[in-house]
Amino acid sequence: MPSKSSRISQSRRIEQAYRLAREAYATFGVDTDAAIKRALQVPISLHCWQADDVRGLETPVAGRDSGGIMATGGYPGRARDGDEMRADLDLVLKLLPGAQRLNLHAFYAETGDTAVDRDELAPEHFSRWLDWAGRRKIGLDFNPTYFAHPRAASGFTLSSADKGVRRFWVNHGRACRRIAEHFAKKQGTPCVINHWIPDGTKDQPADRWGPRARLVESLDAILKDKVNTRQCVDAVEGKLFGLGSEDYIVGSHEFYYSYAQSRKLVPCLDLGHYHPTESVADKVSALLQFHPKLLLHTSRPIRWDSDHVVILNDDTRALFMEIARGGALDRVYVALDFFDASINRIAAYVVGARATRQAILLGLLDPTELLKMADNAGRGHERLALMEHAKAMPWGAVWDMLCERDGVPAGETWLVDVANYESEVLSQRR
Repeated sequence: MPSKSSRISQSRRIEQAYRLAREAYATFGVDTDAAIKRALQVPISLHCWQADDVRGLETPVAGRDSGGIMATGGYPGRARDGDEMRADLDLVLKLLPGAQRLNLHAFYAETGDTAVDRDELAPEHFSRWLDWAGRRKIGLDFNPTYFAHPRAASGFTLSSADKGVRRFWVNHGRACRRIAEHFAKKQGTPCVINHWIPDGTKDQPADRWGPRARLVESLDAILKDKVNTRQCVDAVEGKLFGLGSEDYIVGSHEFYYSYAQSRKLVPCLDLGHYHPTESVADKVSALLQFHPKLLLHTSRPIRWDSDHVVILNDDTRALFMEIARGGALDRVYVALDFFDASINRIAAYVVGARATRQAILLGLLDPTELLKMADNAGRGHERLALMEHAKAMPWGAVWDMLCERDGVPAGETWLVDVANYESEVLSQRR
């Protein structure tokens, strides 16, 4: 724990560096105080599944692990129940600047000794999460869990050729929308519910048409269940490929972009769900011509959709730069989606969430007006030179001030808190 004098000394250094940075940015017409204020306001929805390696909290159902998602690594200290997850998240929240939310998957229901299948889930099965979020003053988002269940073992859920399987998952989707609506009513803030399914095949299917037609039918059946769509905000998430579905994904990007537009839903763009060389940032201005809002999942693929911890790489920076340049921060929902079991899980949260908010801040520090003026005047060389110069601007000093103003550790000093927690809490988990 740093002494009081060292904290005061650090605050002075941050203030001095920030004054110089503010002056530097002002010469390019950028108000750093306004950028900090706005960057802190953007909610980032933390994903609960990083805490336990995507295992869920369900009272076991026979064959539940069928069709699951793999988190690789065996770093000690994985959360084993809801209380441990919430304790871990308590520390994470203390180390993050800005507005946060929590994104829950349906299989984090807490039903005690009673096995409740997913088509029978109800708001009361998430009461402990709701109470915790209320005490922390953070909103909840939600996801149906269309995987890790015996009725997902075939690789098909909402698009299955088996009517009984489809009916089960449709009822699960309906139940989840009612839970999301309940969260929103209780919290007074909209709950984003994101529908992603793993349906697809490893090799070439003979029939690409049938599953997609059935998926439309199933999704329509879910949406027929009347909820307040201002409170329960439905999003749909496409994908390029996955393990076990390398050749054919039923819910492709083209499918969901079209479905979302025709049903007035929100498309979800996950940074890990595209070709490695494909620019997700480029899609923002195209999709927002036709969709009121987008849901963004910040993730990091390494050669495949491996959901590595988000870092401040080119893809993350470009995405939020494009959003800021279009003045579209109010038109996106921001959430994290990664799971790494090979490193300290709390540190993974902090690195990923901070990188995402740093990208938001960098977008707001962009000298957009100067760049547009150069572009519109045909001075491409000037626009390019200014873009390059912006990369060397002292944004790190602005970030430290953002943390200072929000009362969280600046720089890397948060690692001390993580190390202490690992020694005192995580090391006791066996």
